Parts: sequence; structure tokens; C-alpha cells
Amino acid sequence: MAVTAGLLEDRPHFGIVLMLGAWFLFSLVDTGAKWLVIAGFSAFQLAFMRYAGHFVISIAVIAKGGMTRDRFQTGHLWQVLSRALLLVTATLSNFYALNFLPLTVTAAIMFSSPVIVCALSGPLLGERVGPWRWFAILLGFAGVLVVIRPFGEAFHIAMLLPLFNALSLALYSIMTRKLAGVVATETMQFYMGALGTAVMLPMAIWAWQWPDNLLDWSVLISLGIFGWAGHQLLTNAHRFGTANTLMPYTYSFMIYLSILSYLVFHHVPDQWTIMGAMIIVVSGLIIWKREQK
Repeated sequence: MAVTAGLLEDRPHFGIVLMLGAWFLFSLVDTGAKWLVIAGFSAFQLAFMRYAGHFVISIAVIAKGGMTRDRFQTGHLWQVLSRALLLVTATLSNFYALNFLPLTVTAAIMFSSPVIVCALSGPLLGERVGPWRWFAILLGFAGVLVVIRPFGEAFHIAMLLPLFNALSLALYSIMTRKLAGVVATETMQFYMGALGTAVMLPMAIWAWQWPDNLLDWSVLISLGIFGWAGHQLLTNAHRFGTANTLMPYTYSFMIYLSILSYLVFHHVPDQWTIMGAMIIVVSGLIIWKREQK
């Protein structure tokens, strides 16, 4: 199910719309996960449901074209599985962190990911990182320190989990750029769902808790649906626009989460979280601007 690079299309405005839609769906996943951890559900169960739903939908999508062997084959299997594993571990760490941290804090720390991508672009992609980009990298990590405040009373050890999440997402982003237009979207979706389901199943069985009302069931099932749809939009967005064009619009995630956090949990981020998030965004935009040049 490989697709050629020739299928890439230069339709940046459509790619931007897909990117905005993807991050809105991801914000619904995180809000739903926060709702469920407050209700007492385990991060293992939530991660399992996130990928089990993803897996079922992916099989259904592939089945529309016929359940033949070649529909599941790819010449980049290890890269596809490695990409999936990065996201699965990031999802689990994020869901566990939501036991202790507000949505706005996890989102702000996670969005140091583009800064990490820039820092890794030299050793992993062979790109030259000039003085402006190094300044932006340092600025971004300063923003993370403002959010975390490692030596203050606000610091919680769980804040290290979104940092791991940011690193995993940075590597995931690099691999997505390499595989977009080379491996079919539905193939990457299938292996992501399969790996996540297989890895999380034993731990989910151990920690399983049955929902006792329709709302909890609905939110639990929606994790997989919204997660699958978000990654479908995200992967396709890279077919219609370059990473440089799309990157600034990933910050819509923080806007979505801030609104949902207030509406659902009545949480207003403190001034340090807002300041740190703004510093991280500025650093990411500096990197974006330099990459455009």
C-alpha cells in the first residue's frame, strides 16, 4: 500500500484546514481523558480504548478496498512500527500526567516539541542549525522552565511526563514527514492501532473499571474515534502543505484546550503558565520563520 511522492499536492490552504481540524479533535481526546481520570479510570484503560477504537476503524477503512494481503504490506514496516510506538508511549504518559496536571500545563510543555524537532534536525536530518535557531531553541526551553518552575512550590514530578511526551512527539513528527507520501495513510493508521491495542491490552485488563453511566461510556469510546480521525487529518495535511507552512497552526491546540479546560473544568491557567506558553510559541514561530527563509 505504498504511495508515491508524486501524490503530494500543493494545496496549502486545505492542509491548514486539516491541521486545525486535527488539533481540535486531539483537544477533545485530552479533555475526555481528563474527565475520565477524574472519574477514577486508569491511564492504561484509557490508552487501550484510545487505540482499540483506532484499530477497529482502521480495519474497517482498509476492508472497504478488500481484505487482501497486500493491503497490509509496506516496505517501511519498522519505520511505521517505530513511529506508532512513539505515539503510543506519548499517549500513555500524557494520560497519566492528567491525573496530576491541568490540561493547559500539559499542552504548554508538550508544545516544546517543535523546538526539540529543530534541535534534533542537525544530528537526525543533517540540517544546519544557525544562530537564530539556536537562540529559539534556548528560548523555548526557557519557556518550559517558566511553566514547570522546577524549584518552586508549583513543581510536580508529573511535569516530567509531558517533557517525555514532547520528545516522543518530536521524533514522531520527523518520522511522519519522512513517511507522508511514501506509505499510505490507512496503512500507518492500521499499524498504529494494532500496536497500541496489543501493547496496552494486558495492562488495561489488570486495571479495568467498568463505566457505570452512559456519559462515561460515550467519552471512553470517543477517545478512539476522535484519535483516529485526528491522525487521519494530521497525516493527510502533510500531503497538501509543507511542514513549514503547517507548523504555526499546531498552536491552535493550546487555544482549544484553554477554552475546553475553562468550560468543562472551570480551570483558568495562572500567569506563569500563560507566560511560559507564550515564550514557547514565540520560539516556535522564530524557528518557523527561519525555516521559511
